[in-house]
Amino acid sequence: MFAVIRTGGKQYRVTPNQVLKVEKLEAEAGGTITFTDVLAVGGEGGLTIGAPNVAGATVTATVIAQDRLDKVIIFKKRRRQNSRRKNGHRQHVTVLRVSEILAA
Repeated sequence: MFAVIRTGGKQYRVTPNQVLKVEKLEAEAGGTITFTDVLAVGGEGGLTIGAPNVAGATVTATVIAQDRLDKVIIFKKRRRQNSRRKNGHRQHVTVLRVSEILAA
């Protein structure tokens, strides 16, 4: 069984016991999060696509940790002007483990 959920402006295809990193969510480590924004649910019985969401479908996940991704270096250089700029950025993420997918 799988589901397609939307969180943080992105869509994720999830299966039970899958670990995924999503945009930062306000939750403590060890807590649970329920996603009701389920766009599609698939499994043995076929595929159900929502319009825009599947009615009554939820995905429950456990928060493993609040983490940060690897540093991304932003380097801008303009030729022949001795003009350079270097910045770094680390994006905050929430690490989740999908515990169950419930379809209506």
